Amino acid sequence: MSRKDLANAIRALSMDAVQKANSGHPGAPMGMADIAEVLWNDFLKHNPTDPTWYDRDRFILSNGHASMLLYSLLHLTGYDLPLEELKNFRQLHSKTPGHPEIGYTPGVETTTGPLGQGLANAVGLAIAERTLAAQFNQPDHEIVDHFTYVFMGDGCLMEGISHEVCSLAGTLGLGKLIGFYDHNGISIDGETEGWFTDDTAKRFEAYHWHVIHEIDGHDPQAVKEAILEAQSVKDKPSLIICRTVIGFGSPNKAGKEEAHGAPLGEEEVALARQKLGWHHPPFEIPKEIYHAWDAREKGEQAQQSWNEKFAAYKRLIRNWQKSLPVG
Repeated sequence: MSRKDLANAIRALSMDAVQKANSGHPGAPMGMADIAEVLWNDFLKHNPTDPTWYDRDRFILSNGHASMLLYSLLHLTGYDLPLEELKNFRQLHSKTPGHPEIGYTPGVETTTGPLGQGLANAVGLAIAERTLAAQFNQPDHEIVDHFTYVFMGDGCLMEGISHEVCSLAGTLGLGKLIGFYDHNGISIDGETEGWFTDDTAKRFEAYHWHVIHEIDGHDPQAVKEAILEAQSVKDKPSLIICRTVIGFGSPNKAGKEEAHGAPLGEEEVALARQKLGWHHPPFEIPKEIYHAWDAREKGEQAQQSWNEKFAAYKRLIRNWQKSLPVG
């Protein structure tokens, strides 16, 4: 089994759910699947059996229309999101609404949909981590120590809010904030060159971010090396610019706006399965792939280790009374 097989599980679930709902955005999940596979399997610190674990890494999908990417990840890694919920994508009262909503789906950190909003949320979460670490960590007891990862698309960076919050993040030097720019150059209206010609790398360098210039978002090793580099930079937030193909694997719609915000169509889904080498019926994931994705045991061990560290945390911070809620 290869990393491509693991990423293709995301692509297959995303294609199938959007097709069954006859509504949704298959292109971005298919394009970002390789990036997500590396991040979630090699780096993300989380516990699917306890989505509220305090020191988990935070993952934000700012381009919330790509929600099937997140739902596929949550399902595959072992969160309380059974396959039936993916089959009910975009249906009333399901745990898989068209855009992620906090409170509906275990593992969703914040509601996203309006482009750029999730990026602002991610900056806020990184500020919270920095503030709490400064207040509560001791030299021999670092109980607040997690990253905030955020996926963003072209549309997120077109929004004014992205300028404000990314400037703030750079000014504050939020080294635990790592962004992934899904640079596929396609929106619902076609190629973005007609209305979005920013030099994104120079823009973020001007914000005082560490910028990892365009990598192949479909090369797992390149993605892994970029994340390691970003984690090593302690005094700046990092932006990893990932060149991707929207609708990756679709023979006739990859790289085109047709893959953005509509089902691929049953015939195209079947052709994509052939091209990807995914020879399984809709919504069927082989046991060995489920096993490779399952993050529950690893997550429980990480949380238990943190619990032991927290239990040894004895001394109250100076002026601790001021941290108590009023009233």
